[in-house]
Amino acid sequence: MTLYTKRIGDSGPVLLFIVGGNGDSTVFEAAAAQLADRYRVVLYDRAGFARSPVDTVPADKLAADVEDARALLADEPGYVFGSSSGAIVTLELLAQHPSVVLKAVPHEPPLVSLLPDRDELLAELDEVYQLYLAEGHEAAMALFAKVVGLAPPKSPPAGFEPPPAMREMFERMRHNVPFWFDHEFNPYPRHELDLAALDRDKLVLACGVESRGLLAYRPNVVLSERLGLPLVEFPGEHLGYARHPVAFAAKLHQVLSSAATS
Repeated sequence: MTLYTKRIGDSGPVLLFIVGGNGDSTVFEAAAAQLADRYRVVLYDRAGFARSPVDTVPADKLAADVEDARALLADEPGYVFGSSSGAIVTLELLAQHPSVVLKAVPHEPPLVSLLPDRDELLAELDEVYQLYLAEGHEAAMALFAKVVGLAPPKSPPAGFEPPPAMREMFERMRHNVPFWFDHEFNPYPRHELDLAALDRDKLVLACGVESRGLLAYRPNVVLSERLGLPLVEFPGEHLGYARHPVAFAAKLHQVLSSAATS
């Protein structure tokens, strides 16, 4: 197996981005470009997604994801930013391999297991999964958006022509979204995180300011309460890094540079 990896920038500390359930690190490229003069940015597609194909998927995929992230930091510890499913990988990386992490920034990890109403929410997610099995990923994604409070995707304006990189990513989504449903949708939200194993001095709990009150925001609220750490709000919502890349990158640099001098 060879992971698709893209490196941007040639000076400064390493900054590893870990992508979520869409599995395609193209979503980080605009924000990464804003940081390439200060960090050696590493983007990669997690194993099993379109550009990082595997022959077989490990039984414990999350553990394999953690080991892949650790391997990317084997030569030098680095900062780690992960969003959604990638935020769960980020938390587990910090818990299992703290020596390779300078600072971990998990952005809106969907750890439903942390929430007081977990049983009700997991039952709703089970309905989404059953719809995926019965009718496919498009119908399931529409229901998923309602369950988690995400706005339905907007149709592009008439005459809009997406850039080539975006068109290519949309093509890969035909593989990536079903792969996410098949291998991550059920186990990742149910994952039981070992809070005692987390180095709180290396942890920044990130949420989108526009996600307040939504499911994606809530797990980090619980982590904030249990670990005694503040929440740090970033521009936008769950996809703030893609929709507000300049402001998002500026906030991330602020957080990491503050960590470097503290």
